[in-house]
Amino acid sequence: MSNVFHFTFVPWFRSVAPYIHMHRGKTFVVAIAGEAIAAGKLANLAQDLALIQSMGVRVVLVHGFRPQVNEQLLAKGHEPKFAKGMRITDSVALDCAQEAAGQLRYEIEAAFSQGLPNTPMSNATVRVMSGNFVTARPVGIVDGIDFQSSGLVRKVDVDGIRRTLDMGSMVLLSPFGFSPTGEAFNLTMEEVATSVATALKADKLLFIGEVPGIRIKPEEPASDDNPIDTELPLDAAVALLKRSPAPTKPTDIGFYLQHCVKACQNGVERCHILPFSVDGALLLEIYMHDGIGTMVVDEKLESLREASHEDVGGILHLIEPFENDGTLVKRSRTEIERDVGAYTVIEHDGVIFGCAALYPYPEAKTAEMAALTVAPQSQGMGDGEKLLKRIEQRARILGLDSIFVLTTRTRDWFLKRGFVSADPDWLPEARKRLYNWDRKSTVLVKRLH
Repeated sequence: MSNVFHFTFVPWFRSVAPYIHMHRGKTFVVAIAGEAIAAGKLANLAQDLALIQSMGVRVVLVHGFRPQVNEQLLAKGHEPKFAKGMRITDSVALDCAQEAAGQLRYEIEAAFSQGLPNTPMSNATVRVMSGNFVTARPVGIVDGIDFQSSGLVRKVDVDGIRRTLDMGSMVLLSPFGFSPTGEAFNLTMEEVATSVATALKADKLLFIGEVPGIRIKPEEPASDDNPIDTELPLDAAVALLKRSPAPTKPTDIGFYLQHCVKACQNGVERCHILPFSVDGALLLEIYMHDGIGTMVVDEKLESLREASHEDVGGILHLIEPFENDGTLVKRSRTEIERDVGAYTVIEHDGVIFGCAALYPYPEAKTAEMAALTVAPQSQGMGDGEKLLKRIEQRARILGLDSIFVLTTRTRDWFLKRGFVSADPDWLPEARKRLYNWDRKSTVLVKRLH
């Protein structure tokens, strides 16, 4: 049993190590919905956040308190009031919000003070510091609705937060802000987290909420054929928001997505939507290749897109050296022009740095990924993985169950990314007829569900 543990633990730990190195010294803003705390998830989330911080990540934690405030209002015989997805904060609601924030801050600080032997918090020293880091202004009257003491973020004390992080402390923020005159305003957790992440130019903004992520086809019910899209380009997220109804509750598709889009448009490169229902979702998202939720990523610095006829020359120039050394099968300009719609490319400043093609076999519910190529100067920077994820996304949209590759030299790269070996007889009949037995390519398959 001990040997089995060794054989499983060591490869797993090695696979995680690159992400530990990648995230060391980075700043993450983590926003936890009040529903997660109400569901009893605080202890495990605190343990995971402490672990992330121990590996060198600078953490700003923003908590929500929507259900806690509602509970207190109902206990006082006062009905919660919302409009346009935002709470109308009268004097009773403001009192309840202040009480809920104080109670939750106490619970969160207690959770980070655990230190029992044989627990993940053993020997961990997590200093949690909070303060008046957010200045607020009133929402005011919108479309005839007086939001009273509901507010919006006016300014974030970036220097104060950074100094606190520099001391090795975790910053804890409640969804409250204060005006220069000392007036308190009830804010939303989502807006506070987005504003803080944007002001800090954080490396990641992570929402831990009720939804499992964003589905490629939100109009269809969840099923094996309608998985969570683990990576959503910013442009696709914007388009999805435009065709979705205005969100009013946390389970609406655009509720967290609108804040991810806003953060990405203002300098936060990666924003995540994670389900609190999955234990360890934060760790799975940060330290595993495929993650557990949806990541919205700003790709404007490096365009990942489907190819057009203007890209044929760039694709030929990119793949030619790999064809000459035998890594890729030779393709003529005529073939690439004919199949250009099958290609996905990575372009930077007008130059093609990577490409891959998808050839579907719908009758077999699979597709071949071919000509996966990354320019030598860009190798090791994740472009191959970006292309793979986009090809997987295209295959899922087509309703396919798997993708496969034929390779002679890059078997290990694919195996590390979830592919498994298969016999050439596994290939769809149409592809099997074209298989070059002299080349002896390895067949590798990856399931998409």
